[in-house]
Amino acid sequence: MPLLVDGRRVRLPLSATELVRAHPLLEERARLLRGQSVQQVGPQGLLYVQQRELAVTSPKDGNGATCLTHCDGSDTKAEVPLIMNSIKSFSEHAECGRLEVHLVGGFSDDRQLSQKLTHQLLSEFDKQDDDIHLVTLCVTELNDREENENHFPIIYGIAVNIKTAEIYRASFQDRGPEEQLRAARALAGGPMISIYDAKTEQLRIGPCSWTPFPHVDFWLQQDDKQILENLSTSPLAEPPHFVDHIRSTLMFLKKFPSPENILFPGNKALLYRKNKDGLWEKISPGN
Repeated sequence: MPLLVDGRRVRLPLSATELVRAHPLLEERARLLRGQSVQQVGPQGLLYVQQRELAVTSPKDGNGATCLTHCDGSDTKAEVPLIMNSIKSFSEHAECGRLEVHLVGGFSDDRQLSQKLTHQLLSEFDKQDDDIHLVTLCVTELNDREENENHFPIIYGIAVNIKTAEIYRASFQDRGPEEQLRAARALAGGPMISIYDAKTEQLRIGPCSWTPFPHVDFWLQQDDKQILENLSTSPLAEPPHFVDHIRSTLMFLKKFPSPENILFPGNKALLYRKNKDGLWEKISPGN
């Protein structure tokens, strides 16, 4: 079934600019989202989704479900069906609901990687069996600002209030639990995975494995400029914490070149649940 905007079939392929020109309401929604102030989101009650992760959950009353994911173009063809299956299998009454998609991120990068990913995502959603309603499109040139002839994203992060379904601009100090382990899995080439079981309210990490990261000592010896230029797809547009994040992830990969039995004793997943204060607390054995 087709990808729809306000009940009308989307005719692909179209760039983001062409798409909002054909569907002006998309441009207005993108403008409103870009115009928001950035909200600082603390760790209390937060379920943070890293690169190549997805999480599905719903409010306590069970009214609606939300799937949040961070796609990076590594395998869009496999990731979109995984997203769809995750949200549909979450509810026994999925066929009664309306499936909506909100795409946010990317910018007008020199290598046009954002444009390529946007095209892939729209194309794959359009190929799914269900009617999918495109509600928000704030991507590539719709999420771009120019400064001194360099391009940058306007929105770097979003959050979703699952009680109200509100999507808003956000920044995060806490990206856990197990931030380094999860980042290492992605940097080492791990695929998209679901990290949260809403029925048990548990965040599940692993067990996962990776091969030793190639030339890790070499990369750890490089200065910030070299790391940015070689380990980022958009060196000029990365947020301030990017290099420190990559260095700490490389250190983690060096410390744990083969993580199976060390990080996941008995080859069992690490499990976390929110405590009464809304903070993650480990409930499974492990380091």
